[in-house]
Amino acid sequence: MRLVMNEPVERMDRPYARRWWALLVLCLSLLIIVMANTALTVAAPDMTQDLGLSSADLQWVIDGYTVPYAALMLLLGAIGDKYSRRGALILGLVVFGGGAVAGSLVGSSTGVIAARAVMGVGAALIMPATLSLLAATFPRAERAKAIVLWTATAGLAIAAGPLVAGLLLERHGWSSTFLINVPIAALAIIGALVLVPPSKAGHQHRIDYVGGLLSVVWIGSLVYMIIEGPHFGWGVKAVTAAVVAGVGLVLFVVWELRHPRPVIDVRRFANRRFAGSNLAVALFFLAVFGAFYYLTQHLQFVLGYDALDTGVRMLPLAGAVFVGSALTGHLTPRIGMKITVTAGMVGGTAALALLTRVDASSSYGDFVLPLVMLGLAIGLALSPCTDAIMGAFPESELGVGGAVNDTSLELGGSLGIAILGSVLASSYSSHLSDATAGSKLSAGALSTAQDSVGAGYVVAQGIGDKARQLAEQAARTGDVEKAAQVKAQADQLAQGAHQMADAVGSSFADAVAHTSLIGAVILGVGTVLVAVLLPRNGRTAEAEAGATDTFAPEADASASPEAEESEPAGIATR
Repeated sequence: MRLVMNEPVERMDRPYARRWWALLVLCLSLLIIVMANTALTVAAPDMTQDLGLSSADLQWVIDGYTVPYAALMLLLGAIGDKYSRRGALILGLVVFGGGAVAGSLVGSSTGVIAARAVMGVGAALIMPATLSLLAATFPRAERAKAIVLWTATAGLAIAAGPLVAGLLLERHGWSSTFLINVPIAALAIIGALVLVPPSKAGHQHRIDYVGGLLSVVWIGSLVYMIIEGPHFGWGVKAVTAAVVAGVGLVLFVVWELRHPRPVIDVRRFANRRFAGSNLAVALFFLAVFGAFYYLTQHLQFVLGYDALDTGVRMLPLAGAVFVGSALTGHLTPRIGMKITVTAGMVGGTAALALLTRVDASSSYGDFVLPLVMLGLAIGLALSPCTDAIMGAFPESELGVGGAVNDTSLELGGSLGIAILGSVLASSYSSHLSDATAGSKLSAGALSTAQDSVGAGYVVAQGIGDKARQLAEQAARTGDVEKAAQVKAQADQLAQGAHQMADAVGSSFADAVAHTSLIGAVILGVGTVLVAVLLPRNGRTAEAEAGATDTFAPEADASASPEAEESEPAGIATR
């Protein structure tokens, strides 16, 4: 047996024998790039304290990963198609691992943000490569099943990130959440060389670099605007980014429509199945990432769970994703994609609607059913959508197909954190102002507490610390009358600290309920749109793409959209 797998998958006359082992490598690669974001949500408090991060610093530590990740995927997916999909995967793992090492060693906010940006570049290479290699390696008859496992891995990573980070933070510092990626990346690199067959497009056409760079500009500017505007205000930076994103998008569409071999044929979005699938992916991750953003905060700050306990309590979501994925593999061939996806989106909307019942008295038990429903919804809806998106692309553009799917995912996630995060912050601030009205809390302390739920509890703790200091002073005071006065002040402050903590907890719980309502409305409206867009049960994704499940010469990339419909959707059944 060869140590390194060198036979290109395109030259094989039968299905690759070790394709399921290859899928394990691809899923492992996917696991770490999704966990890189979700693990940070529970490591953030330790990182903030150790590095003295401001709220703006922390926001960019999280989102410094997102901007290059989303912006570069389309261009890097096209480059991987032309030169080497496996090469793109391995290079991405090397870059990602290098960024993780750097992130563990730096001691400033600037250094961590830069390291996270490097990891984002690596993720932009890895993510589309995993899907393109999956589609190229598996015959059409097995591809949907493989995508189900790929999707289930993404769902597992969402919940596993906090769990792994919590385990590490029990005994190690926040830097360990970066270093854990390094051995996994190394293992994935070895697995890619040994188990994943090389693959690339058969044509030698030049890459549409102008279109690719325009995609980087408009997507990057859009994600920057999504982050900057809601969190830091609609100042010059956010408005400029919005203008650049709008102009860049128009130029990108015009260029792609006129170019003979575009990086992506934007006419594909006129296809109802393709457009509806992308919209469903974006909306689902808007809901999932937005809900994940505020649920982890509620579990940690309001309910008082540590990082490990928070991770354990997110596991029902991961388990439900696997169950939902198994169900979709059984249901979709029988009842059709439209019903399965719509049912999943209805379930996700219902899960968010249940979270509107959250209040100050809510316990973890009130979150279990919404988490399970959300996980089932992810499993039901995302696999068919991903399969439909990948099935719309010929073999020569599988990397671009993966990039389109992943860009929809990442844009949805960014919008979820930005929109629902902004609603959460505004609602929390408003409720806290109402809850502390009439108290003796200073304007400065209130402003600090309104910054975040964590800051609110710090203010309450500060009041409590001052009460304890006064109590100790009273105990040391020899003058009985003066000691009684100081003791009364200490008791008053202690009561104020408890009231402040209660106000922070109830205000955040109310904000979670209000934000969940907004999320449910957004996902509900999106469900209707997706149901209208998706065609009725009938033709499968491969039928729409004109897949013939036979080997056929690759069509010229400059063919018209009508010609593309007759191209094979991917590597055929062998």
